[in-house]
Amino acid sequence: MNMPASTVDSSDRANFDQKKAYVAQEEKGESFFDDGREVELLHFVYGHPSIEEIRGSPANVLKAIDEYGRTRKYLMNVGDDKGRIVADLVAEVKPQVMVELGGYVGYSALLFGDAVRNAGGKRYFSLERNPEFAAVIMSLVDLAGLSDVVKVVVGSSAESIKRLHAQGSLEHIDLMFLDHYKPAYTTDLKLCEHLRLVTPGTVLAADNVIKPGNPPYLEYVRSSVDKKRQAVNSQKSNGVDVSSVFGRSADMYKAREGEENLSTEVKGNPNLVYESKLVNSFEPTGVPDGVEITRCVAVAE
Repeated sequence: MNMPASTVDSSDRANFDQKKAYVAQEEKGESFFDDGREVELLHFVYGHPSIEEIRGSPANVLKAIDEYGRTRKYLMNVGDDKGRIVADLVAEVKPQVMVELGGYVGYSALLFGDAVRNAGGKRYFSLERNPEFAAVIMSLVDLAGLSDVVKVVVGSSAESIKRLHAQGSLEHIDLMFLDHYKPAYTTDLKLCEHLRLVTPGTVLAADNVIKPGNPPYLEYVRSSVDKKRQAVNSQKSNGVDVSSVFGRSADMYKAREGEENLSTEVKGNPNLVYESKLVNSFEPTGVPDGVEITRCVAVAE
């Protein structure tokens, strides 16, 4: 189902509580991640005066992360506003298995992993390519007392998905949160379709569809079955022009993480019917953004 996109303008910032705003993201040309701030965050949390109240409490660990983001340096977390959208979705869907693509410092793993546990779920997979970021996630997950639910998987998203599926550890995805390398949103979704991890009943939540934006992903999840079939039959490339579409974020990712090998050979399952809509919200800095919520509702004949 093709759903029209909503629009957000600067006047909508009036709806954001500026008292909880993170430090602004660094200007163009400056690093805004992977410059030591992630390890600095660990020292901040473990050296916090309230560390004993933080231990065993996902909510208090999140508060400490937010405090760092508001008083020290910008962190590219999903944040409180968008986080509530997905946490409410977890409570509604009640996933037994939830997967996130891109864990960064563990904010989403803490928030949504706790929500999965509260909803009666069994496993939250946090897939993170950067081993240092993954170590930060694991440390904070352990501090919060969520190690029984959250499993951190280190490696590229596509290879991790393939490996978990081959091992039998991942047989179906009930809810998936996409917040990793933006060009991989579409290719990784198609990989999950191909492996039958995404089927009717699966729900997807994609972050950053306004800032920085992800036109190829939105086009795919909003396309009709006929349009997707035509693309497959025409042997249209499954890849995207990374440099022209994603710009700065893709360039910084490549410079720091190296080239990402996208699964462009996988065409997915064009017969899956999606209903998709944009939920407007804010980055933790107060900049307008949104989460695309997509439900797989049927398989077309």
